[in-house]
Amino acid sequence: VQLQASGGGLVQAGGSLRLSCAASGRTLTQYIMGWFRQAPGKEREFVAAHREATDSFDYADSVKGRFTISRDNAKNTVYLQMNSLKPEDTAVYYCAAGSYGDWRWASSYDYWGQETQVTVSS
Repeated sequence: VQLQASGGGLVQAGGSLRLSCAASGRTLTQYIMGWFRQAPGKEREFVAAHREATDSFDYADSVKGRFTISRDNAKNTVYLQMNSLKPEDTAVYYCAAGSYGDWRWASSYDYWGQETQVTVSS
């Protein structure tokens, strides 16, 4: 499956962005979908995930209540709605698709989209 991430940009603190992750090759309904991010000089970290089979969601504590992961199966696309953005949300963001394992671990994902930059100014 090929993943194409988009939607990043520059936004002021308190603003919103919606990232998109469009897939081709296979339907995303069979995959756990995750979003990760990596800030300069830091490790890649888990942001959010969704398991279609159980309609289960998980969020990092740092984004809980502000970010929402969702899917549009008709468009084979996953979204990350980011509200109340903070400067510490600045990072490159990645979407990923996986089938097994702990969805908070990057190693559990088999397919990755290219990065999309999110910059939040103070």
